Amino acid sequence: MHPVYVVALALLLFCGDLQCLHADAPNPIQEQPTRIVSLDYCADQYVLQFAATEDILALSPEAVREFSYLREQAQGFPTVRPIVEDVIAVKPDLVVRSYGGGFGIVEVLDQLEIPVVQIGYANTLAEVQQSVLSVSAALGTVEQGEQIVASMRKRLQEIKVSAGKVQGSALYTTPTGVTAGPGTLIHDILLAAGFDNFEDKPGWRALPLERLVYAGPDVVAQAFYQSAYGHRDLWSAAGHPVARRQLSNASRVSLDGAWTSCGAWFLMDAVEALFREHAEQLADAGQAVK
Repeated sequence: MHPVYVVALALLLFCGDLQCLHADAPNPIQEQPTRIVSLDYCADQYVLQFAATEDILALSPEAVREFSYLREQAQGFPTVRPIVEDVIAVKPDLVVRSYGGGFGIVEVLDQLEIPVVQIGYANTLAEVQQSVLSVSAALGTVEQGEQIVASMRKRLQEIKVSAGKVQGSALYTTPTGVTAGPGTLIHDILLAAGFDNFEDKPGWRALPLERLVYAGPDVVAQAFYQSAYGHRDLWSAAGHPVARRQLSNASRVSLDGAWTSCGAWFLMDAVEALFREHAEQLADAGQAVK
């Protein structure tokens, strides 16, 4: 897993104590903010999508990294480190965050009467849709959020109708040999694309080498990153002979790491990429029957 993702996940785990794990929709800001600061790359995506360009005061330093979906749009914006002193220094009238600044920064900003929009950690595509609606409402662009959610639901319904019954299993892998089971957003993505999840144990974990000795998935959903962290030499469990043998027998779908980097609307790119592989499998099966 990309080191940045590990840090993000660790910080998000603290949200349970702060009741920010997919919290209720934030109250709309009373006055339209004109000095918006984003504290992490997931928040960057929401700010770039739903805030007016002239109202964006600063993004996080990660906004232009390879795992940032809207990295091209982020070019040229000032950045601010997710440190309380640095954030205060630029005098924002609104802060948007997912995990940036750590779990204690919200309390400090509240004491300073700086409003914070907290993006909840989503484990399902339905929760992603709620995040889109709540954050777009907080930023004063509720109609745009509703349009994006309507598009997501339409695309998901079209896939559901076309996919029919499940025809095979898919295994998600990262360059460092990590996969995801039930209870994760990746799991929901695989199901939405028409697959069973080959990993049947919950949460994030190493590739199931013991199971791969005697069985393999039909499809490997392989995340990749345009950085040194995605280099094959750094693969761990994924480079094991058992894993290589079984995974080599499966069809492969390359998923841009930015598609699944955080819970946002562009997860649909990953769902549709996987579904196209599913549709091709169905087509091949039909040809075989004939």
